[in-house]
Amino acid sequence: MRLRVPHTWALLFGLVALAAAATWVLPAGEFERREVGGRALVDAESFRPLPRTPAGFDDLLLAFPRGLAETAPIVFFIFLIGGAFGVLGATGALEAAIAGVVSAARGRAGLVLPSLTLLFALGGGSIGMAEETLPFLPGLVLLARRLGYDEVIGGAIALAGAGAGFAGAFLNPFTVGVAQGIAGLPLFSGLGFRLGVWASLSLATCLYLLWAARGHRLPADAVGVAAQAEPMGPRRALVLAALGATLALVVVGSLRWGWGLVELSGLFLALGVVAGAVGGLGVDRTAESFVAGAQSLAGAALVVGLARGILVVLDGARTTDAVLHELAQHVRGLPAGATVIGLYAVQVALNVVVPSGSGQAALSIPILAPLGDLVGVTRQTSVLAYQFGDGFSNVVTPTSGYFMAGLALIGVSWTRWMRFMLPLFGIWLLLGLGFLLLAHAVRLGPF
Repeated sequence: MRLRVPHTWALLFGLVALAAAATWVLPAGEFERREVGGRALVDAESFRPLPRTPAGFDDLLLAFPRGLAETAPIVFFIFLIGGAFGVLGATGALEAAIAGVVSAARGRAGLVLPSLTLLFALGGGSIGMAEETLPFLPGLVLLARRLGYDEVIGGAIALAGAGAGFAGAFLNPFTVGVAQGIAGLPLFSGLGFRLGVWASLSLATCLYLLWAARGHRLPADAVGVAAQAEPMGPRRALVLAALGATLALVVVGSLRWGWGLVELSGLFLALGVVAGAVGGLGVDRTAESFVAGAQSLAGAALVVGLARGILVVLDGARTTDAVLHELAQHVRGLPAGATVIGLYAVQVALNVVVPSGSGQAALSIPILAPLGDLVGVTRQTSVLAYQFGDGFSNVVTPTSGYFMAGLALIGVSWTRWMRFMLPLFGIWLLLGLGFLLLAHAVRLGPF
């Protein structure tokens, strides 16, 4: 009898309930924080246990609305991206552009898929591309379908590609830069080693995607209908120009002007208005298309709030700091080689409850880097362990907000995604372990 996988909502609610039950068993406690350079860093020697405050039934029920309140920028970002792409779809511009790409590829999907994946890996490795992948997902799903693949492959191009680059980042200011600054290392030191890591992870991801894509082909009749070309006229060309300008502003605004999700949401609202105007839809049809696009993602967008409910429950019981303290105590006293593996395991586990890269660095590096010092693990290696632990699980853990938002945009359940992603996740973990042991063996420095 085939095992029936529960609906994503049912699975996430079960995880929230499990987190609530865990607060009755897990210890509670907290570290003191101090402000350094505008960032709250923990004092490694300041941990103090607290009386348990386990979650009650009311906390379980309130976890979802509180999670929605905390993730409101992401939720509304999904709605507005959906609305903008609803308008773009109504103009026919995306269909025309993708038909042109497919025609130019002439069946060379084996070249298109890895090329796009490498581009996103480069974005993840250099500028820390994560949330910035979201606007690309609807178009990538359409492109994948025209090439004969399902939405999982379309989403993997950006999510897995950028995820590999993010984990093996060589210039990411939000993870490598922050962690090295906290550890006292020269900014972006160890660049050559990280470039080798990035190249290996990116290559492995491209090869896996090409292999896995064979099992995600659409039926021939569906591809045939989808591949019918749309004519490209001047109006559709203007719509595509507006889309191109918007995507360029996503990158520039995020890097140069410090734009967050609120500003990017406004940008996509503007895109919807402009696309409707230059695409000749008129006021009413533009509004109807925008609402229809947003409505199509309503249920999926709410998943983001439910996923955050897991962290709401754990944080409310003050277990996060206590979990890190307990994990660090288990690593303390191990021989140097085993400590490297222990640091890696702690960071992977910690990313489930602290999915923010810079937040995880601020919490863990002040504790784990000095712990490595005691047994001869270089701080560069400790930072690398953090980098892998934070990066690999970003596109598998349901507590990662942008990842769950990405699944919402491509219309794929978390369980279905995991069936696709687990082998690659295992490959990433093994490669990460190998690079960590190599870094320890060569005493990756400067210290």
